Amino acid sequence: MTYASPFSCHKLICALATLCIGIAASLPISQAVAAPVGKQNTQVPGYYRMAVGDFEVTALYDGFIDLDPALLKSIDAEDMQSLLAKMFVESERGIQTAVNAYLVNTGSNLILVDVGAAQCFGPTLGVIKTNLEASGYSVEQVDTVLLTHLHADHACGLRNADGTATYPNATVHVPRAEAQFWLSKEVAASMPEAMQPFFQMAQASVEPYVAKKRLQQYGRDAELMLGLSTIPTGGHTPGHSAYMFRSEGQSLMIWGDLVHSHAVQFARPEVTIEFDVDSAKALQTRKRVFNDAADDSFWVAGAHLPFPGLGHVRREGEAFAWVPVEFGPLRSDR
Repeated sequence: MTYASPFSCHKLICALATLCIGIAASLPISQAVAAPVGKQNTQVPGYYRMAVGDFEVTALYDGFIDLDPALLKSIDAEDMQSLLAKMFVESERGIQTAVNAYLVNTGSNLILVDVGAAQCFGPTLGVIKTNLEASGYSVEQVDTVLLTHLHADHACGLRNADGTATYPNATVHVPRAEAQFWLSKEVAASMPEAMQPFFQMAQASVEPYVAKKRLQQYGRDAELMLGLSTIPTGGHTPGHSAYMFRSEGQSLMIWGDLVHSHAVQFARPEVTIEFDVDSAKALQTRKRVFNDAADDSFWVAGAHLPFPGLGHVRREGEAFAWVPVEFGPLRSDR
């Protein structure tokens, strides 16, 4: 008696199986899938978290603006385009420029540095509040707001569209020199008509906090609280200031508007922007801070650096380079 092997196959069955496999293999991938999978067409929530010693730092994305390259000064167009191309930055429709803010949890205070543009700059900006909540916090928990300066893309987010305070339990701190310029009706009246909307936006932004006596001004080199100091960085605006956070031997400087184009200004620190009220001083400030950051290797956070805008400054000959943070777990040992 002979037995068929359990591993053998009837010729007809084998032939049919081979035919089916061949037909399936010949079908386009789109026909082989039962139903197409729709695209998500959305980006992930705009927040990124890292530790600086015992402090927890959360970068918050407010959106972007397309910056006109012509606003950058002290550089010829050909040189600028070469630098942009080197960093694969497209500029035909403007240089895509992030607007970032930073939430620092010290364990004792929840501090927000800058607040974004809210409704002041159109539909590509104004999502700081949304991303703050996506990160696990609420606007009611913020007890301190620090403004690097009073330009609308840094201060308009203080106020909701209905005029109420976005951060109802926060005290807002602003450099005295900055307040004396932007919040002064006398100074505003002396400025050209084209400048009036910027004064109006600055003054409207702080109104809910002035009414509650929650707007405070500080002088040069103020120590606002343990582990937090202010650094005068004037030039872009009269009272522009950076904030240095220190914890467990680590430091982070949140520097506001020292850089508007990472592709251009690290390689050419002498490049200024049309919005600078004192371009010579802004240039001097940028070079000083770049040198300090490269020499001391502290962390840097920039309002207009590519999100999350966290990283280090490295010296490259007479120029500098931006070294962005690497995505990773939340850890305080580095």
